[in-house]
Amino acid sequence: MSTLLDQIKNDMKEAMKAKEVQKRDALRLLLSAFKQVEVDERRELSDEDVSKIIQKQLKQRQDSAAQFKEAGREDLYEKEAAEIAIYSVYMPQQLDDAELEAALKSIIAQVGAESMRDIGKIMGAASKTLSGKADGKRINECAKKLLA
Repeated sequence: MSTLLDQIKNDMKEAMKAKEVQKRDALRLLLSAFKQVEVDERRELSDEDVSKIIQKQLKQRQDSAAQFKEAGREDLYEKEAAEIAIYSVYMPQQLDDAELEAALKSIIAQVGAESMRDIGKIMGAASKTLSGKADGKRINECAKKLLA
């Protein structure tokens, strides 16, 4: 069993004891997503699987938060922002822009990319290498900037 999954379960229990309703509910949603994958695929989750699911949930929350902000729904925006903060604790440290650029320069050299036509090769290698450390959108934008 995943140590990250155990940590999340323990944090949910602590949130229940401390009567932290928002944190408890956010972690319950996350645990529900884990359970869904376990049941659908009939297997136990590794730490890598758990990280990918958390990343997916974070992306959904960020998209929702942006839509709520645009629609002027501050109450729903704040709820999503709180869930993003709770989920972010369980993600690996994200690369800053300088680290991301250095990693992408290395990947570009490895795959021999020279123009924008090679963006697919870069994204394929980068998504494996930088999984969980940087968002795909950030990787794509930085790669395009480097190839331009």
